[in-house]
Amino acid sequence: MSQIDLQTEDQTSLLSVKSVQPTPDTLSKLVRRLRAMTLQLLPVEVPDDSLNDPTSRIITPQVISAYMASAGDFVEALPYCLLRARKEFMWDANHNAADYGENLGRAIACEVLARRVIHRAPPDRITSMMSTRFMHREVDGDDSEKVSALEMAIDSHCTIFLSSTEAQDVVNDLWRGQLVQKHNEHHDIEFMPFHDGGHDGFWSHLSPARLAVPRYQNIFRITVWLLFLLTYSQAVREPLDRINPDFHDFDPWEVILYTLALSFCFEDVQKIYKLLAFVSWRALGFWNVVAFITDSLLLAAFILRVVGISSDDANNSLMRLRSFQCLSFVAPLIWMSTQCFITALSRMLQESGIFFALLALLGVGFLQGLYALDSADGSNEKPFEVVNVLIQALLQSPNYEWFAVSPAGLALYYLWNVATAVILLNILISLFSSAYDDVVEDAAAEYLAYFADKAVGMVRAPDQYLYPAPFNLIELVFIAPMEYIVSKDVYNTINGWVMSVLFCVPLSVIALYEAELDPAKNKWMKDWLSHPDEGLVGSAEYQDPEVDGEDAAKGLHISTVPFAELVKVFPDVTHSSEAVIVREVKELKEQIAELKKLITEKASD
Repeated sequence: MSQIDLQTEDQTSLLSVKSVQPTPDTLSKLVRRLRAMTLQLLPVEVPDDSLNDPTSRIITPQVISAYMASAGDFVEALPYCLLRARKEFMWDANHNAADYGENLGRAIACEVLARRVIHRAPPDRITSMMSTRFMHREVDGDDSEKVSALEMAIDSHCTIFLSSTEAQDVVNDLWRGQLVQKHNEHHDIEFMPFHDGGHDGFWSHLSPARLAVPRYQNIFRITVWLLFLLTYSQAVREPLDRINPDFHDFDPWEVILYTLALSFCFEDVQKIYKLLAFVSWRALGFWNVVAFITDSLLLAAFILRVVGISSDDANNSLMRLRSFQCLSFVAPLIWMSTQCFITALSRMLQESGIFFALLALLGVGFLQGLYALDSADGSNEKPFEVVNVLIQALLQSPNYEWFAVSPAGLALYYLWNVATAVILLNILISLFSSAYDDVVEDAAAEYLAYFADKAVGMVRAPDQYLYPAPFNLIELVFIAPMEYIVSKDVYNTINGWVMSVLFCVPLSVIALYEAELDPAKNKWMKDWLSHPDEGLVGSAEYQDPEVDGEDAAKGLHISTVPFAELVKVFPDVTHSSEAVIVREVKELKEQIAELKKLITEKASD
């Protein structure tokens, strides 16, 4: 099949799959076909850079057309299937060290091909190809969770795919609320344009559903989080000096602090539950773990405080002390959470998990050995004291005097210091350095992948009525129980009125901004913020301009040489140098064949 035929079939397929929803078995067969093609394309290991190169000699326009033709009538599901094939190749790479390089190259090729396929898609089909959720048949015969190409790319950290213009356009539409969620009866989410062809005035934007837009969620959460930081700082400021034996209740700052803390706990628990129930555990990330630990400490502090209030004076003072000790451990976590946008920090903290796993295994061995040596003389210390000595050594403050009476214990303690200070800490430095280099080396793609994760994560777990913290406590206590009492229509009406009253001020601001002030909708502001000549450089007026005025009267011209003639000498940067050479050699061979044929005909005459 020629390249022209392949491109024609691509266009026909893309236009014919708008309403096609393939079965899991069909997509599994397409994934296997794509894997077979990729194995044929890359039978040996190739450099990774040669795959993502825009002028790659491997992933050529002809190869992209062949992959698009291989999907038949299911080209719209092709990015999903390519990213699924990438995931399977990565599994093969991680479970077969001997072929790691080959399978890694195949995984990268599938991701690059998914990006190229999206780039070739018609503009009106890109959103559907990125956001439509599909399922495939798993190895055990069950259907997989429903996930879109965009979500799979986020879960697999596909920076090549997520950094594409097409992917970021969809992400930005979700971020700004130009694409909104539509919930169906199966708790699935479909994305559709907001006010597609409808009225676009102030009142049409005054809707409680606009609170679910990631951009406004982010602003609201930042505002509440700043309030929480202020409240926390006031609540823990010199807490023991304010203890009054005759005053057992919460002070005002504690009331606000624990109200916000409980709302954050319920919000995080609800988010984790919905991700596990409706998406996948792969959607959970490092900051979900940080949030879980933070919520646990805040909940423990609250419980200790309640126990103290319900006890006598002596126990109240002790429980309040324990409560504020728990709060003190929260401080590093909540301030670290404000820096979660730093991708390098996140990656470095994740890499430290390997270090602490090795440290835990090694620490258990040395703890057991040192405790046994200490018990040999019949007067052993408490295990906690041995742990304390080991931690001090890890933090570069070893206490050698503690083992001075035991030469064997001292020797073992020397080995612990060597193992941690010389070996493990250098491993940690290497892991941090590797993670930092990986992020900085491709900082733009890493940032775009992080932004996609943040935007999609806010709309991923289905929640038809979004009550941001701390208003989710009102939903939990007063609104949610009504779902099981009243009809669905009445429940929807109650939520609409309650949210309209609670959030009347922010909803009015949002509606005013979207209807009147949004730069994307106001031509005068858009022209003021952008260059007026943007997008016109491809017109004939710009390519072959004509002079006017005095210069025209003098007979002067700019376009003495036509634009088409000027660009003929430009190199073809869409193909690699090897592809250009092969094409030129092929053309030369065809010309030689024609010349030989002509000479033969002349000789026969």
